[in-house]
Amino acid sequence: MKATTPSFAPLLQRFFTERLMQQRQASPHTISSYRDTFRFLLKFAQQRLHTPPARLALEVIDAPLIVAFLDHLEKHRDLSTRSRNLRLTAIHSFFRYAAFDAPAHAAQIQRVLAIPSKRFTRTQVHFLSRPEVKALLAAPDQRTGSDGAITPSSWWRRRPDCASPN
Repeated sequence: MKATTPSFAPLLQRFFTERLMQQRQASPHTISSYRDTFRFLLKFAQQRLHTPPARLALEVIDAPLIVAFLDHLEKHRDLSTRSRNLRLTAIHSFFRYAAFDAPAHAAQIQRVLAIPSKRFTRTQVHFLSRPEVKALLAAPDQRTGSDGAITPSSWWRRRPDCASPN
């Protein structure tokens, strides 16, 4: 008896309904992000392969096609590197799921999973310097009186979970 290869469309549907929604209980934002990724991928594959999405087979969604898709997103849709990497994360997640349903395509799946995320420069987060922090703490009214104004020293006493300001 010959084992049948799962078609791409039902496998993708099960990925969304079983894996993301039932097993992982992914947020609606994650599901919509993944949906958009596969919507773009299916449109790209249809243009590139001249095959309607409903007739695509899993074996034609290979690593070279996915790399070309990611390059297309960056060049023609002006996607940032971070957005490209998010799209790749969605594709990787699908192919990790597909590895269990289509073990006959293990080599192809392994090549897709080997596509690396692209490096990007991270913007440096600037923190306040010690003099700036001291200036902020010194800015509130430091008078004590019957009006119940909180002084920096009384604030530290009221917040035992915070470290000493000195």
